[in-house]
Amino acid sequence: MVLPLTNGVSALGELAKAIRQSVVRSLARAGSGHLGGSMSSADILTTLYFSVMRHDPANPSWTGRDRFILSIGHIAPVLYATLAEAGYFPKDELLSLRKMGSRLQGHPGRDHGLPGLELSAGSLGQGLSVATGMAIAAKMDRLDSRIYCLCGDGELQEGSVWEAAMAAAHHQLNNLVAVIDRNGVQIDGSTETVMGLEPLKKKWEAFGWDTLECDGHDFRSLMSSFQKTNVEQTRPSVIIAKTKMGKGIKSIEGDYRWHGKAPSMEQAEAFILEIAR
Repeated sequence: MVLPLTNGVSALGELAKAIRQSVVRSLARAGSGHLGGSMSSADILTTLYFSVMRHDPANPSWTGRDRFILSIGHIAPVLYATLAEAGYFPKDELLSLRKMGSRLQGHPGRDHGLPGLELSAGSLGQGLSVATGMAIAAKMDRLDSRIYCLCGDGELQEGSVWEAAMAAAHHQLNNLVAVIDRNGVQIDGSTETVMGLEPLKKKWEAFGWDTLECDGHDFRSLMSSFQKTNVEQTRPSVIIAKTKMGKGIKSIEGDYRWHGKAPSMEQAEAFILEIAR
């Protein structure tokens, strides 16, 4: 009933491949959408949904579930693909991405009726504030649920993220885990060119967070980092996951031009074959 189903690295790898392939198919069919960040964060979401979080696709509103907040709403395709892979809705529905009347719009919308969504996301910089509120509410309700929030690194240029970070540390939210998809790229180029973020680890530490770094494409590294976010401490945790934009497709890895670009049908066929290898 309740996931996660597996801790096996090889099983997680196969799931991540399937999720990446679903992202490529849905974007090619839609003709628009965000590929780069969806690919860079696929291993993070695979680890969370199939090895870390407690959740039940048959009962999405289960009170005891862990909550996942996607702050970078434009990479909705990878969240949709992960939810479908986990059994929240049929995988065939992924091909309705961005279509009129679809439950799978360009950004997640709870009002569209798609099961498994905790937040309607669009404007960057908002997700960590929502996750902080959820973590406070969980403590007030005496739930042992954990709140996980995925942020983009370019998103950290938003001041609201740091207001939430300060509040979470002040309230000692040890049930809150932020994950940063540190692919180093945003829509206009590298994050360090647009507005430098380093020294990022020291910044989070200065805001009172337990700060970890890991390889965001290494399942052992990811699982180890999540295991170290210990609820016995009195601080929130952040995992800075170092990733590659477009991971899984060599020709687009690290290329900011694929931040918000969809492949053609011909490109999609080649990308899907490459991911399978």
